[in-house]
Amino acid sequence: MAIAKAERLMNLALCLLGTRRPLSKRELRGSIEAYLEAGSDDSFNRMFERDKDDLRELGLVIATVENLEGETGYLARRDSNRLPAITLDAEEAAALGLAAKVWQQARLAGAASGALQKLRAAGMPEAENSYEAQHSALEPRIPVHEAAFEPLMLACRDRRPVVFDYRKANAARPEQRQVEPWTLECWRGHWYLAGWDRDRGAERVFRLSRITGRVRSRAGSFTAPVPDVVTVRETVETWAGETATRSARIRLRTGCGYPLRSRAQSIRELGEGWDELEIPYGHGLDAWLVEFGPDVVVLEPADLRADVVDRLRAVAKG
Repeated sequence: MAIAKAERLMNLALCLLGTRRPLSKRELRGSIEAYLEAGSDDSFNRMFERDKDDLRELGLVIATVENLEGETGYLARRDSNRLPAITLDAEEAAALGLAAKVWQQARLAGAASGALQKLRAAGMPEAENSYEAQHSALEPRIPVHEAAFEPLMLACRDRRPVVFDYRKANAARPEQRQVEPWTLECWRGHWYLAGWDRDRGAERVFRLSRITGRVRSRAGSFTAPVPDVVTVRETVETWAGETATRSARIRLRTGCGYPLRSRAQSIRELGEGWDELEIPYGHGLDAWLVEFGPDVVVLEPADLRADVVDRLRAVAKG
């Protein structure tokens, strides 16, 4: 049904934009197949009025005038519906080009590439050589492998509640979560969804790689206010472990765990293939340390060590 309506709206918009004179309802009904299939005049009139209102909400300027026969006619003059000239400087153009590269592994890669080509054809300047010359050997990539990414991104855009099965790091099996999605953030190579968990009545962050099965949309509107972008990003960083409040001491196998080493406040060689690191300790560090498996041993604090052991036991149990 949604596809049929979108096609009908597109056909109506093309008719209104492509005419040089106002078109009456009678002419529009004879030109658009969906209108021809309307069962009665009343059904057609209701459909046409809704479509006209929808197009105006989307930004199309539709003029209502009388044609040469004295009938009420409609048209969308191109000069009233023309976008302003694109005025982007080189830095803005480079940012758009970089954004298109970010999506190269998502299903939106084709759309991003096509949009970029249209902008360049419309006069968008090419990126200056200063960026490409300095960084041509190292290009940023944000991979998108999770099947949940696209439906969640669309749900965030459309403000639609969703339901999915989620397996926590220390859980043996997934459980259903009802979420009002706010935004998606990439952190340390992993994608996270921040939103309102209806069952828990609180904001939560979910790692997309732990979503199992299909993401299902639900009807209805959000029940909780959506924070501004900055607040959501801070929530993602906090729940993912970015915000550190204490320090932790760990043993790390020599030659392993370079992401941990890059964050270490101090590193001391212990010998026999081990080093001792002091690293920032915040919410989510236990889940991160588990990913390094037997290459990491937590020394202190005791609560962090206990959390890591619990997670490893849960993983061992399957």
